[in-house]
Amino acid sequence: MKLDTKGGLDSAAHRVIIGAEGNIPVSVPKDDQKRFDDFLQGKEDVRVLSKLKTSLSLVKRVDDEEKMRVAGAKIRASLPKEARELAVYGKQEDVYSFLEGFLLSAYQFNKYFGNKEERDYKLDHLLVEDGFEEAAMEELLNVTKAVYWTRDMVNEPVSFLNAEQLAEEVNALSNDADITVTTLEKAQIEALKMGGLLAVNKGSIDPPTFTIVEYKSKEAKNSRPIVLVGKGVVYDTGGLSLKPTPNSMDLMKCDMGGAACVAGTIYLAALQQLPLHIIALIPATDNRPGLNAYAPGDVITMFNGKTVEVLNTDAEGRMILADALSYSAKYDPELVIDAATLTGAAVRAVGVHATCIMGNADEAYFEKLTTAGNECYERTVRFPFWDEYGEEMKSPIADLKNLGGPSAGMITAGKFLENFVEAPFIHLDLSAAWMDKQDAYRTRGGSGIGVRLLYNFLKTY
Repeated sequence: MKLDTKGGLDSAAHRVIIGAEGNIPVSVPKDDQKRFDDFLQGKEDVRVLSKLKTSLSLVKRVDDEEKMRVAGAKIRASLPKEARELAVYGKQEDVYSFLEGFLLSAYQFNKYFGNKEERDYKLDHLLVEDGFEEAAMEELLNVTKAVYWTRDMVNEPVSFLNAEQLAEEVNALSNDADITVTTLEKAQIEALKMGGLLAVNKGSIDPPTFTIVEYKSKEAKNSRPIVLVGKGVVYDTGGLSLKPTPNSMDLMKCDMGGAACVAGTIYLAALQQLPLHIIALIPATDNRPGLNAYAPGDVITMFNGKTVEVLNTDAEGRMILADALSYSAKYDPELVIDAATLTGAAVRAVGVHATCIMGNADEAYFEKLTTAGNECYERTVRFPFWDEYGEEMKSPIADLKNLGGPSAGMITAGKFLENFVEAPFIHLDLSAAWMDKQDAYRTRGGSGIGVRLLYNFLKTY
């Protein structure tokens, strides 16, 4: 899809007008003139009007970026499939938010349909008024590209996207972004003694991977890197602590949403050439009950030498994250952020409307993260990180156990991870990486959650 400011606004097949300011050079069908005049005079109080005839959509301007994004999604849903060109009129700040919602809602995952060509929605040209800044236009398209990639990864089944393929997909991002990608294979992971990642992988016929992505701007403001760590469980059966299938295991291809999130984030940061040094670490494997699968009662020695008593093999995400978090110390980072589809407790606490955050980093980081989430409407809810929650993770036979009590599971999981991080630490429990149904521009399936949140945070770092 091409987005530009070159003429053709009046002749476009479909037009969208945002707000009522200025003279709008558009021909309105005679029968619709009164409704159009009422809109311009502010007599209509709805945000989105139905299309007038087939050529025109009207959007009420609102001082609320999220409502403008939702308006974009509504217009996208109302366009006929044969639409190939769309022109949008309005002030840049309104058009930007509108188009963000429009473009994000236009995502499709049609790869596995036999008639995918018939299903593909093809809008060839988006036209905006002259004066829309080129940098804003480029950012809009890069954000869309990164979120689409992240959604694609989450939507891919494990029959295609095993740990090795995930590493290949991440590596392919280096073809059009200034990032370097290194993937450690099983023998190298064994040499490093990453006990958590290796334990979870013991039930799988596919080997694990550990992928390191680095982006370093020549104008980097941070002398020590920011490290992002993403949970890459490409499929989670629960292992020997087997999950029930309905509404649980059947969507567990999404359990690498954290890995997709951090890869999508560093990719977007590189595309936008943010003046930062960022490293992403992605431990990846599936979690199955086969072969010599790790079992409840096992004691695992982790990468940093601490021992973990396994009480539930379905608490596997924290096992692979722990090794990656420990490995981050190699880079002497000034901040470590992990992203993971870690606990059902997070979903029960906030649903799909927020991300649970917690950690021991300075308050200023949390303030920036909260602000970033509010701006892009990937909102966050901060949970306490008191030492008492960590007490629940102590084992009578090892340094730690991998399961806490029946309450506040998202916090006890975060406290478990804290044992493996030396730098200031923020933990994101992504409860909305998977959507059971579309919510405006958040499409069903992989949502791409976390990419826009972390990118907005890094922009103001």
